[in-house]
Amino acid sequence: MATIQPLREETMIINMGPQHPSTHGVLRLVLELDGEYVVSCRPVLGYLHTGIEKNTEYRTWQQGVTFVTRADYLSPFFNELGYCLAVERLLGIEAPPRAQVIRVMTNELTRIASHLLWLATTGLELGAISIMLYAWREREVILRIFEMITGLRMNHAYIRVGGVVMDLPEGASEQVRDFLDVMPGRLHEYEELLTGNPIWRQRTEGVGHVPGDELVALGVTGPMLRAAGIDWDLRKQLPYCGYETYDFDVPLRTAGDCFARYEVRIEEIRQSLRIVEQCLDRLEPGPVMVEDPKLRWPAELSVGPDGIGNSERYVRHIMEESMEALINHFKIVTQGFQVPAGEVYQAVESPRGELGYYVVSNGGNRPYRMHIRGPSFVNLQATPRMVEGGLVADVVASVASIDPVMGDADR
Repeated sequence: MATIQPLREETMIINMGPQHPSTHGVLRLVLELDGEYVVSCRPVLGYLHTGIEKNTEYRTWQQGVTFVTRADYLSPFFNELGYCLAVERLLGIEAPPRAQVIRVMTNELTRIASHLLWLATTGLELGAISIMLYAWREREVILRIFEMITGLRMNHAYIRVGGVVMDLPEGASEQVRDFLDVMPGRLHEYEELLTGNPIWRQRTEGVGHVPGDELVALGVTGPMLRAAGIDWDLRKQLPYCGYETYDFDVPLRTAGDCFARYEVRIEEIRQSLRIVEQCLDRLEPGPVMVEDPKLRWPAELSVGPDGIGNSERYVRHIMEESMEALINHFKIVTQGFQVPAGEVYQAVESPRGELGYYVVSNGGNRPYRMHIRGPSFVNLQATPRMVEGGLVADVVASVASIDPVMGDADR
């Protein structure tokens, strides 16, 4: 007679990451498993710590831009904007109107590029290979536009304290308009591939569900929060860079699962396209950097005697014939400028949520303290709530729906 085996009571501890293709970077999840089910989850961060915040405190205010742009490396313009807006508030200055429009346009193009990368990688992780190729194709167009405007595809250091480093090159507006003409049709293709796809819906609907009130308690922001029905977007609630004058909607869903987050991000791409189109219509001639010679480099003067786009020749002229301009350029580059003592917190709505910069000045030529509120770091707190009780396979979908960037989490 066969003996009855007792039920297995032990669980197994496994590491998912930090070397894992589906953790969106060097994220480690310590999972306790009962068979295929997740009993508990403990996220472990810190494998990509770069010391960006502390390094910024040892550089001049303008040099700090080249550090912060590398924090969330998938949305560098947002880091540059948040940091520069904080310093500008301490200085009591505001960028010229044309620079404000360029800032909004580059940020919204970055939001589209970031969401496209999220869609590509999430599709790849859940088995939708085609969407990875298509979304990557459109993101490449945006990166080429950035390369045309800034000279770099990523980590641009284009937004500077007081404006932007240089005006748009000839043909940039046309390139952006061409992208705006193509992208709506491509979005329709994405939705035809995924929205009604039964496999996609089975992998995302009801997976990673967290109610809105719990997300608020955890400090979660961005598409995750709006997918749970919470209407919170800093561009509407605490507008900056003139966002209150732009016509766009904030996408909301109520399901609070991975599928709802997919729907919110797709619709956010559409709204960003609307904003970029309005930016192109608002591009009026004018300077792209404050005219205060104590704050800007001479190379940042955008309007020379021959009009927009001829500043390089104008700069060479004043530096060759004006000793005062040469001395001023030398001091600005080597010593920077001083910022009045004070502290400020400035937040912007990044593709992942509230990206905040807490900056303290003691009156010197560099930050006394600088801290970044990275939305990836905060949003990852929701991971245990999303995956515990579910299958191991659903951990991949849940983590992907957070859209974490580990440079943004570790800093």
